[in-house]
Amino acid sequence: MSLLIAGCASTLTRIDTWEGELPGSTEPAVLKAPGNIQVTRVNGKAMQNFLMDDLALDYGLLPGNNVVVFTYKTIWAKTGVVNNGESKVHVVETEPKVMRFQAEPGVVYSFDFDKPSNRKEAEALRDNFSASLIGANGDVVARAEAWSGQLTARTPVSGAGEGAPDAAPVNTLEKLQALWGQATDEEKKTFLRWAFE
Repeated sequence: MSLLIAGCASTLTRIDTWEGELPGSTEPAVLKAPGNIQVTRVNGKAMQNFLMDDLALDYGLLPGNNVVVFTYKTIWAKTGVVNNGESKVHVVETEPKVMRFQAEPGVVYSFDFDKPSNRKEAEALRDNFSASLIGANGDVVARAEAWSGQLTARTPVSGAGEGAPDAAPVNTLEKLQALWGQATDEEKKTFLRWAFE
């Protein structure tokens, strides 16, 4: 099953973060997110959850102002005996962070941050997480800030569609994520079989 999911995910070339058609003359920017960066929202739009937390993904961005909300998440195996029903891993995740920056057409942006070598380092990093966004020439174009839940409207490319935040406080994706968290292992397996048929 893991190989099937990984195979399907590897066919994703880029997740576009805008609604509607991209004007023919517009060249999007690309945000490269490694597996331990979980991008949750771009310009107010909730990003899809791919059932696996460690996928490196590329996000297409419209040129102009962009607001990217993300968390940093690492998973560490537990040592010793694990009780029945107890998770076999420690999950270390930051509070949501945000980066606001001006994306240039065709530029590839990437995250830069310290990488812990063990769980203790990860837990220390969680409380003081710092990340930068690197542009084409290796320049820092933005730094991570604590996210207050407030978004600023982006400046869309003319004719590129809406850039306003979602109006609904709870969307379908968030409902599905909540249901997934409540499902039993057997229900999850049954759903995944159905989803890939």
